[in-house]
Amino acid sequence: MKKISSTMLSIFALCALLLPVGLLAAEMGKMQGGMDQMSGQAHGMMQKTDGMALMMHITKTDPYKKWDLMPGTTKMRQGSEPHGALQNVYVNKLAMKAFTEKAGALPDGAIIVKENYMTDGKLGAVTVMSKKKGYNPEAGDYLWLKYGADMKIQAEGKAAMCISCHTNAKGNDFVMLAPLKK
Repeated sequence: MKKISSTMLSIFALCALLLPVGLLAAEMGKMQGGMDQMSGQAHGMMQKTDGMALMMHITKTDPYKKWDLMPGTTKMRQGSEPHGALQNVYVNKLAMKAFTEKAGALPDGAIIVKENYMTDGKLGAVTVMSKKKGYNPEAGDYLWLKYGADMKIQAEGKAAMCISCHTNAKGNDFVMLAPLKK
């Protein structure tokens, strides 16, 4: 009986030592799971409404260069000021669906990216329209972004220079190059 008691005592002592480690590991697992969930949210649909988050989304998370060109446009199409002499205009899947279905407006999460090239073919800037429901109802709910070839942000948010020009296309949901209606 003493032999069983000393074995039991050893097991209890070992459990007492390992239990806190096990609980700590379980808590760490819960924390990691929560962090993975937050990370997943950040890598799925871009949630933030700031220029840096948008730039990271379209260059790293969902690279715009893998998107389709906007309907009716071609690579290195003739451009005009303020966007550059040559342009490539990309749209994400949500935007493409709205254009092909003539939805009348872009849905929340739709993004248009325009690469703006100089006459010598060098990239001058990238300009972006990102639809964010409730962000700026007076100007189509778009978050505007402009960044240079050096990836430095030149304008973001409710950019007056973007809004003042795109207001001319208010009847087409502030989109200039392709119709959203039949």
